[in-house]
Amino acid sequence: MAEIGYARVSTEEQNLDAQLDELNKRCDKVFTDKASGAKAERPGLDECFEYLRKGDVLVITKLDRLARSLKDLIEIVETLKKRGVDVVSIQDKIETATAQGRFFFHIFGAVAEFERDLIRQRTQAGLTAARARGRLGGRKLKMTRDKTEAAKKLLKTGMHPADVAKQLGVARSTLYTHIPGCRA
Repeated sequence: MAEIGYARVSTEEQNLDAQLDELNKRCDKVFTDKASGAKAERPGLDECFEYLRKGDVLVITKLDRLARSLKDLIEIVETLKKRGVDVVSIQDKIETATAQGRFFFHIFGAVAEFERDLIRQRTQAGLTAARARGRLGGRKLKMTRDKTEAAKKLLKTGMHPADVAKQLGVARSTLYTHIPGCRA
C-alpha cells in the first residue's frame, strides 16, 4: 500500500508549495497540475490515476483540489473505490476507507460545491452591475479607433504591414485582425 499525493492550483501564477509541503510529509509520490478544475485536461491527475494500484491511497489536501464539481468528485471517488483505491483529504479530515469518512466526504463535497456556486453567483452579479455602469471587463484593446485609422493611412502610403505594426506598437497579428486584407 502506497500513499500517492495529488496537488492542483488553478493558474500558473498560483503556488503549489503549501500543498506540496503537506503531501511530501506523508506520500511516496506526488503528482501536480497547474490548471483550472473546470478544465477536462489535467495531465498530472491522469498520470496519477495510471500510477495508482489496488490498496493505494490517493492523498489530497482538500476535496476541491481533486474535482470540478460534486458530481465529478463522487464519480472520481467511486471509480477509485472500484479499483480498490481509497481517498484521504488532509484538511477536510476525510478518509473514504471508513463509513464515517464516506458520509463526511459527501457532506463536505456538497458544501464545497455550494461555496463555488455562491462565488460564481457573486462574480456574475458584480460583472452585471459593472456592465450596467458602462464598465467592460477584459484587457484594453491595443488597436484603438485612432490607431486603426492611422494604420490604414500608413498602409495606403505603401508602408509594409510589419513596419506599420511596429510604429503603432502592436503585433502584426493584431494589425491583420483589425485591418483584413493588409497582409504583405
